[in-house]
Amino acid sequence: MLLNYHYWYFSNVLDENVCNKIIREANRLKDQKAITGHTGRQSTKKFKDLTKEQKTRLKKTRNSNVVWLNNSWIYELLHPYVKTANVNAGWNFQWERSEPIQFTKYKLNQFYDWHQDPFLDLPKEGPFMGLTRKLSTVVTLTDSSEYEGGELEFDLRNLSEGTGNNIITCKEILPRGSIVVFPSHIWHRVKPVKKGTRYSLVMWSNGKPFV
Repeated sequence: MLLNYHYWYFSNVLDENVCNKIIREANRLKDQKAITGHTGRQSTKKFKDLTKEQKTRLKKTRNSNVVWLNNSWIYELLHPYVKTANVNAGWNFQWERSEPIQFTKYKLNQFYDWHQDPFLDLPKEGPFMGLTRKLSTVVTLTDSSEYEGGELEFDLRNLSEGTGNNIITCKEILPRGSIVVFPSHIWHRVKPVKKGTRYSLVMWSNGKPFV
């Protein structure tokens, strides 16, 4: 799939009050150890349900804590940006609905290694039956002065010709209240946090599989 833009960003579009409100609401809820798509649907499966082998694999891939949000006002806030990015970047992906929103906490030494967001197996029941993740949205809730590390990076090595890695650091996500939207199949990672805590939101917008 050839892309003119591998991500589309909106710099500092959510004000401080909105960011603080999201953080307050999420921190009222009990967080849980984050898992990955290889171990099951993140919003329905928990770390304690994993096998010993899955837990060992997870420790090498991901270390963060998450809370799941279904606040209608957050969807109403983010969906216009997803729609604008989808058109302006020229992707024009068909999508229907977004999954529960992931509030993620990255504390000291926590990270999420290289991964893609779509699942290998499509849901066979429920509101997302037969749908796949097409667009991923990341929102920065913490000012970059409050933590070190935790960089969001994209690896385009599988999307372009040539040899060697083609890694891009998404500096546009650094200002608090910034939003980045990208096709879910793009490889990306969050590097380890070296100091402080990085709060973010992640939302996946799903549609019918590509043909």
